[in-house]
Amino acid sequence: MRVLSVTFALLGLVVVATQHPRPSPTDQEIGTVRFVTSCSATVQPSFNRAVALLHSFAFSQATEGFNAVLRADPRCAVAWWGLALSAWGNPFAAGIKPAAQIQRGLDAVTRGRSTGAPSARESRYIEAVARLYEHADSVDQRARLLSYRDAMAELAAREPADTEAMIFHALALAVSADPADKSYASQLAAGATLERLFARLPNHPGLAHYIIHSYDVPPLAGRALDAARRYSRIAPAISHALHMPSHTYTRLGYWQQSISANVASAEAARREGATAEELHANDYRTYAYLQLGQDRAVRQILAALPAIAARLDPDAIGAAAPPAAGYFAIAAIPARYALERGAWVEAAQLELRPSPIPFADAVTWFARGLGAARIGDTTAAQTAIAGLLGIRERLVHARDTYWSEEVGIQQRVVVAWLAFAAGRKAEALADMRAAAEREDATEKNAITPGPLAPARELLGEMLLAAHEPAPALAAFEATLRHEPNRFRALAGAAKAARAVGDRATAARYSAELLKLGAHADRPRRAELIEAARGTGSSR
Repeated sequence: MRVLSVTFALLGLVVVATQHPRPSPTDQEIGTVRFVTSCSATVQPSFNRAVALLHSFAFSQATEGFNAVLRADPRCAVAWWGLALSAWGNPFAAGIKPAAQIQRGLDAVTRGRSTGAPSARESRYIEAVARLYEHADSVDQRARLLSYRDAMAELAAREPADTEAMIFHALALAVSADPADKSYASQLAAGATLERLFARLPNHPGLAHYIIHSYDVPPLAGRALDAARRYSRIAPAISHALHMPSHTYTRLGYWQQSISANVASAEAARREGATAEELHANDYRTYAYLQLGQDRAVRQILAALPAIAARLDPDAIGAAAPPAAGYFAIAAIPARYALERGAWVEAAQLELRPSPIPFADAVTWFARGLGAARIGDTTAAQTAIAGLLGIRERLVHARDTYWSEEVGIQQRVVVAWLAFAAGRKAEALADMRAAAEREDATEKNAITPGPLAPARELLGEMLLAAHEPAPALAAFEATLRHEPNRFRALAGAAKAARAVGDRATAARYSAELLKLGAHADRPRRAELIEAARGTGSSR
């Protein structure tokens, strides 16, 4: 059994991919991986290269790499494991995997079994990935994911010298974490393993990548900062590696760093022909620009959006961001532009663009419903509530527990604001508190930089409108602990503090808002003008 340690150049794009060919980058651009196999020594570099690409979720290139291995060594059964895991796509991506994707994975598992792995270890890799695909018609996706996690735990325990087994087990722990578990036990366990290995393998792309994902929750995000700063240097040829640091930057409220990361990622994704990845990066950029009051930059993204959206292939495979991420971004970017600015009339008039992704369509219904309720348009708000209810029912039927709950929260928010518009203050506040508690009990998905409008922030705005500034201030401060440096939460906190007569707190939040908006567009948003008055600043 031969082991080679290599630093790899990217392969060309695969036959099954829908991306456009581009020149292979130079060495040192995708990181260093070492994966022990019993395959022919001549294919070891290609196999390791394919695994390096897999670790950065460059699935189409990884697929081409594993196919190249099999062409050179048809008896390399473990390459079918790589093809099966590549077929699963981004494990953090939202939604239920479609039947065609499941079949591709099953086919690879079947071929791997029929080829026959010469070692028990390699056979265990194939049997572990089979757990993701087998019995998909009778066992729900989360149960299969947990079964895969357990199989990888067993493999790692049986093969204590197998670094890759430990890494893929840690990834499975992070992916399978329960979003309602606020102890973050799975994420912490994954992160501990990954950090220990990262100290020893500083150029391994999967370690940096998975540390960011493991700690992509508010209380843990600071732990990922070193990995975030290093990942794009480890694998600069991969658009997803350029994007991933922005997950950590977003969690910490480092908006300019997020913008820079996603400008680079969007440009690389465009070169790769990875349209969903480009849209995903632009959604993160949009979110960051809006927190800085840089609305003109968002209008430029909006102007380019139709042309990019026209390139999105609903059947595309191979990129880290699946088509669902692209459809989500297409809906989210205009929705964010309206909601973050409090442009309720604009929000209520957003164009509905039906897509194959129900939870993406819910984005527009939510923004329309919230906007309509905030301006007192009862009919439009009720229509949006019905639209969200229909989408939620479809998600429940599809056994998509996570997104059915997220859409249920959105529906509850619109119901609350509609009740408030009708003068039913107590009912509205009860509904809004319930929505905030439900949102607190889960976590945002990797597909989005954050909620379109955090429920607890909206609770603060409702409490302010109800002339209850003290609990409003508490709601805004709770939002900022979870979503630091949010423009609307800082503005709301300053306004609530002024209303309760706490001049020092009002001045502090106003100063933070002015610092956030130091490079905001002119003329400035009303909240920045008010903050300047509150601090006596001329900025």
